[in-house]
Amino acid sequence: MKKKKLNDDIQTLLDKLEEKYEAMGQDLSGYLDGLLYSDYLTYWDYIHLDTLLSLQSPRTAFPDEKIFILYHQVTELYFRMILNEMEQAVFSDPIDQSIFRKRIRRINRYLDHLIDSFEVMVDGMDQEQFLAFRMALLPASGFQSGQYRMIEIYATDFINLTSHTSRDKINKNDPIADIYQHLYWKSGATELATGEKTLTLRQFEEKYKKQFIELGDKVKEKNLLRRFLTHYSNSEKIASELKKFDLKANVDWPLQHLKSAVKYLQKDPNDIKASGGTNWQKYLPPRNQRITFFPQLWTDTDLNDWGKGLRKNFH
Repeated sequence: MKKKKLNDDIQTLLDKLEEKYEAMGQDLSGYLDGLLYSDYLTYWDYIHLDTLLSLQSPRTAFPDEKIFILYHQVTELYFRMILNEMEQAVFSDPIDQSIFRKRIRRINRYLDHLIDSFEVMVDGMDQEQFLAFRMALLPASGFQSGQYRMIEIYATDFINLTSHTSRDKINKNDPIADIYQHLYWKSGATELATGEKTLTLRQFEEKYKKQFIELGDKVKEKNLLRRFLTHYSNSEKIASELKKFDLKANVDWPLQHLKSAVKYLQKDPNDIKASGGTNWQKYLPPRNQRITFFPQLWTDTDLNDWGKGLRKNFH
């Protein structure tokens, strides 16, 4: 009886598969033949483990450079997971509040892991090794993470990503390509003496500028802020998760970078060089940038005091 039950189950599955392949004009028997010859899937093949472990190519002989590479690769993979949630949240038809909230909660968990993992950077490398091998990597810089800028674009209106000192002078209805010229992060990679773009910034824009502008146009009416205001503004739970996201991305994350920079970068002209030319002393402190993805959720006092003690209320 047990064997007959098993055969009946298999026949049911075969019937369903036959219907599926017939609908596509395909012969199921050919696909079943293929199963006879295909190998079993292994864990290491499925995640391309050998390839993944071969992607660290240090430029120097310092052992801690491999830690530096691995940490940034892991970070980019977390960014990819965050973007996966954001893409589903903005490009799907309006979804149930609980599902939208779930996606924001996932983003916040990923950011928590990233923020906590920064201890690898703060305590996981020898300072002398870092300052030595870092100079062999110029002009590359973590500033050049295109995925992080995409996270910002998916999160909010382009106008909210401009420098707060010039935002009032910009028309939020201007074309994305025009607003792009005023994005806040550009000031983080300009020469201190001349105000000219560093090579780090020129390389970055050459690779990503077109992509950023196209993405900005694509999500102009459906970024997370627009989705919230249009479909979920009556949900205090979603508002709370978005505020957590705002603080994690725009306060905690840059503060962790600042903590790392203060430890590792010397207090001499090399501190700018070792950062790839980025002006990190002025760029990283959240109180200097005052970037918020969801300004409508904060009071004027919150926005004026951005980065000065709000975090404890939302963690």
